[in-house]
Amino acid sequence: MLYLNVRGFALKDYIKSASQSYSRISDWSASAYKKMGYRKLCHKVVDGLCGREPPRRADYSATWSLEEWLELLSTLTAFFRLAVGSNSSDEEVLAGLRDVVSSHSEMLLSVVRDREEEIHRALLDRTNCISSTTLQDFDWQLKLALSSDKISSLHTPLLSLSLDLRENGDLRPVTMEMNREELNTLITSLEAANKVVLQLK
Repeated sequence: MLYLNVRGFALKDYIKSASQSYSRISDWSASAYKKMGYRKLCHKVVDGLCGREPPRRADYSATWSLEEWLELLSTLTAFFRLAVGSNSSDEEVLAGLRDVVSSHSEMLLSVVRDREEEIHRALLDRTNCISSTTLQDFDWQLKLALSSDKISSLHTPLLSLSLDLRENGDLRPVTMEMNREELNTLITSLEAANKVVLQLK
């Protein structure tokens, strides 16, 4: 998944790594830019990202080889995902596109802003598809374990966590008990998962 592979990079760092594709964009003349309908191509790339019909290779076969075409599609798709997923400002997008001809970079930015809400929904749908299980509600209680069958005296605080999970339309209760170390591990895992979700939005 290309987007996940680059999620840890700043926008400018990813575009730098894709400089070969963008240098190809930079080399287009103004007349070629109009003739090729690059804005239309970018909107078609976003259509594909959002689950609709993507641009057709046959329409551009005279301009790019198959390898170049796949590279361009991959780069543009990753760019739109990253620009929206990282909630980049206009300044950050343009800074990342500083090596691209200004008319092209401004056009790319306009496509991002025109389709931002659609791209955002598509990224959320991708996130939701990771798992069919969602958290509906939760409750917790703090207990103090005074003894066990092996140790006469514990005085160990335990967290009892109750989760109501919805899976394929059915509600499934899950209950677990954790000591301090296990709770810290759970919190760390949830924080890491939340960072990934925020980057997918």
